[in-house]
Amino acid sequence: MPTAAPTKPSPAADLQPLLLRMPTVVRLTGLGRSTIYRLIAANEFPSPVRLSPRVVAWRREELDQWSEACTRATH
Repeated sequence: MPTAAPTKPSPAADLQPLLLRMPTVVRLTGLGRSTIYRLIAANEFPSPVRLSPRVVAWRREELDQWSEACTRATH
């Protein structure tokens, strides 16, 4: 029997940014800026990565994991 060729990730998956800035994080989570920083202080939200002295961003993978954990906790 022929074996199936390994599947490659979709091209759209390759285009997702690995680091997200605050406006995108707010849009994805539905949380406000102050709520995000309050949750970070309480160790309940992923910490941002410092890109420069005045610029931070969040790792997409960590946000996805946080979102999954929140979804499971509410059910």
